[in-house]
Amino acid sequence: MRVLITGATGFVGRAVCEAVVREGHSVRRMARGSRSHSLEPQNSAMEWVRGSVLCPNDLRQGMQGCDAVIHLVGIIGEIGDQTFERVHLEGTRRVLEAALTSGVRRMIHMSALGTRPEAASRYHQTKWAAEEAVRSSGLDWTVFRPSLIYGPGDGFVNLFARMSRWSPVLPVIGRGTSLLQPVSVDCVARAFARALDSKAAVHQTYDLCGPDRLNLPQVLQTLLRVTRRHRIILRIPRVLAWYPTAVLEQIFPLVLLCPAPLSRDQILMLEEDNIGNPEAADRDFQIPSIPFAKGVEDVLR
Repeated sequence: MRVLITGATGFVGRAVCEAVVREGHSVRRMARGSRSHSLEPQNSAMEWVRGSVLCPNDLRQGMQGCDAVIHLVGIIGEIGDQTFERVHLEGTRRVLEAALTSGVRRMIHMSALGTRPEAASRYHQTKWAAEEAVRSSGLDWTVFRPSLIYGPGDGFVNLFARMSRWSPVLPVIGRGTSLLQPVSVDCVARAFARALDSKAAVHQTYDLCGPDRLNLPQVLQTLLRVTRRHRIILRIPRVLAWYPTAVLEQIFPLVLLCPAPLSRDQILMLEEDNIGNPEAADRDFQIPSIPFAKGVEDVLR
């Protein structure tokens, strides 16, 4: 099977590409602009194409000769016209339209745990709207909803590991009581790759999450135990973080040309549980149950 993978240069995308090849498929990786130079093929089972999910012509060309598409494109912070509505919803609709016109029947979509109608955050709202578009597309779809994903090069475990090298304090915004189920990027990639050939996965939505339910302070304490460091975990009330974060959202795009490291939307997401039931995905795709402490130790090693 030849598979077009959008978002192939991202943290999750790189792992999914490798997992799909290991399952015996060939991969066509899609990237925007100058980033595509990083997609030079590592073997004959991989090729790349420059393109954007917001450009119908790019998508049609990318899907030529493909049997399936794995749609991973998503953003956690907004900048310019790269908004949640435009990337998550409009981008997904254009992928679906291109698949239908190109004769690609199999569609595997990356959503997010916590996505639901009337969610508090715009991130989850637009992810839900994209899911609805996938479910009504008429394609042979599968939707995956990962919890917090960690692994080599992630923007969470590695961020706090670097911070703990020099900072005596690790911040937790809000109450810090909401639960997470961190999941290894290798487990996520395996699920996407093995779903391609699974008839049982068609028209199914799966939670992808690890075995441990931890609040953010417990996640940070685990990270400190693994790194053998002692740091203060400081809780910052939401009201003290909200307005400075609003200022950062304006300054970073204007001055540094990148999204702010923290947004008000992310603060809203941190205030609710991000947990699910991994049993169906573990059963259907033979995903190993990796304790968070063991996974973090392997990543940081």
